[in-house]
Amino acid sequence: MSKEILYVVDAVSNEKNLEAEDIFEAVEIAIATATRKKYGAEQDFRVDIDRETGDYDTFRRWQIMDDEDPEFESPERHILKSYADDRKLGLEIGEFLEEPVESIEFGRITAQIAKQVIMQKVRHAERQKVADAFQESVGKLVLGTVKRVDRRGIVLDLGENSEAIIPREMMIPREMARMGDRMRGILQEIDEEGRGGPKLIVSRIDDDFLVELVKLEVPEIGQELIDIMGAARDPGSRSKIAVRANVPNLDPVGACVGMRGSRIQTVTNEMNNERVDIIPWDDDIARFVINAMQPAEVLSIVIDEDKKSMDIGVDEEMLAQAIGKGGQNVRLASKLTGWTLNVMSEEEAESKSKSEQSIMVSLFAEKLDVDEEVASILVDEGFSSLDEVAYVPMEEFLKIEEFDEEIIEELRSRARNALLALAITGEGGKPAQDLLEMKGMNNALAQLLASKGICTMEDLAEQATDELVEIEGIDEEQAAKLIMTARAPWFAEAEAEEKSDKSDESASNV
Repeated sequence: MSKEILYVVDAVSNEKNLEAEDIFEAVEIAIATATRKKYGAEQDFRVDIDRETGDYDTFRRWQIMDDEDPEFESPERHILKSYADDRKLGLEIGEFLEEPVESIEFGRITAQIAKQVIMQKVRHAERQKVADAFQESVGKLVLGTVKRVDRRGIVLDLGENSEAIIPREMMIPREMARMGDRMRGILQEIDEEGRGGPKLIVSRIDDDFLVELVKLEVPEIGQELIDIMGAARDPGSRSKIAVRANVPNLDPVGACVGMRGSRIQTVTNEMNNERVDIIPWDDDIARFVINAMQPAEVLSIVIDEDKKSMDIGVDEEMLAQAIGKGGQNVRLASKLTGWTLNVMSEEEAESKSKSEQSIMVSLFAEKLDVDEEVASILVDEGFSSLDEVAYVPMEEFLKIEEFDEEIIEELRSRARNALLALAITGEGGKPAQDLLEMKGMNNALAQLLASKGICTMEDLAEQATDELVEIEGIDEEQAAKLIMTARAPWFAEAEAEEKSDKSDESASNV
């Protein structure tokens, strides 16, 4: 039997291309499992095989446990630390007390158990070996052949006894796959916790899948003549990718598209005919957003840096195209640029801009005690709060042609006095972040509300409609919408409490 064990280890090791040590460990586990079948499953055994001769010894063992450890199961597997100390065994908690027992011989049933354990260990070792080999490929493209398609997804044969799975949720929607098809994907992760050992998880919906495919087709990217600056996808439908040239006179969009669209066509074919827009990158965020909104033509942009959002005006006839089906175009552009984009008709954008400017003009005129002409100049030059008027550097202020140093000093002084007065009255005059980020809010309106002591969403929620309409620039309809939006967290909290009460009542009835 000793020679038989050496033969099995040698044969399986060569056949599966695994380390002999992995097979020895599998055989040891198999014999220990078979031993428990004979002596009792509640007992614990360890088998030690001599790697040279194939001879093996079997030991029954008990793990040393702390006297207060709640994990103590039974005296069949564990003994208390106090017991070990009384007998001067010199063992610490976590170590094992072992006694040799007679080793069993292989019979038919024992051999079947051994075979199952060995194959399980072999499969685990094979998967671990594959996982180790692909560790540096995470985040990169892999190419395989469709081995089978089932309810879990697509199983890819990567060659050299390696398999990967594309889970159903990571497949491109409405994509059909047949056995034998060649298919690429991005190796997203190696699942070490999976049943049966590590598994290679491949995705075809990840943004990086598009990036890596473009890299594969455009050699200028590998030569660092072109950089990919970002990508956004609606898998199976449409995607956008931003590119930048690192050398003059190189058209990054043309290079990625290729002669007669050959390069980008290869990419779209691999992604189940997903449409790809190549967007030229621009350091100027406004110009980049204009590029990202293609094919819609942008007529105007109003930037709110505090909320990192933009109001984009387009021609009324182009509004549907700018938004895209189901909001797709603006959603992808927002994801690509990292800014929240609010698309509206040119007329709506102009009306909203005038409304915001009017609010700021009124605010500056009231708090700085100046006429509308001076207030309008401040708004036109980009001032959006009393803090900016009070503390913007003098050199920035001097760029305004209509103001000299004397006028600027007077404006700064009045702005500081206004801020001080607001602080003394407890109104503070500075809108909180939750108010600035509230739906339907803009910077000008938030500044106006804060100047009246309404600095947070909570403050706004406590207002009545007739109180808000007293503020110049806010009509009744707008006031009602703002208050309802601010009160939304109240309603959500009340609804949650009601559900909790009903749940407690149901549990009590049970």
